[in-house]
Amino acid sequence: MPFINSKISTNITPEQEKTIKEKLGQAISIIPGKSESWLMLGFEPNYKLYFRGDCSMPTAFVEVSVFGGENRQAFSALTAKICEIFQEVLGIAPDHVYVKYEAVSNWGWNGGNF
Repeated sequence: MPFINSKISTNITPEQEKTIKEKLGQAISIIPGKSESWLMLGFEPNYKLYFRGDCSMPTAFVEVSVFGGENRQAFSALTAKICEIFQEVLGIAPDHVYVKYEAVSNWGWNGGNF
């Protein structure tokens, strides 16, 4: 039950959004037991982000929430992949991407909790 929400300082075209969706769908499997079949994605383009006191460069803040425990090694590998995706598709430099992870022990779906 992963959820990836991306706050992006630039506009994204429907084609770019589709490409990011597909690439994140593949990348989520870096975390053991996670797959695109349970992945939910959110995009917040044109989000006002200041980094180092400046908002002139394309920037992204990506939040990854997963049901279960932390896996620092997998999270690190996923961060590298997320940075690669955002640079490739949107031209956002990896040093302008923050990725936040949250391991969640209570996750609701379909009227109940896991």
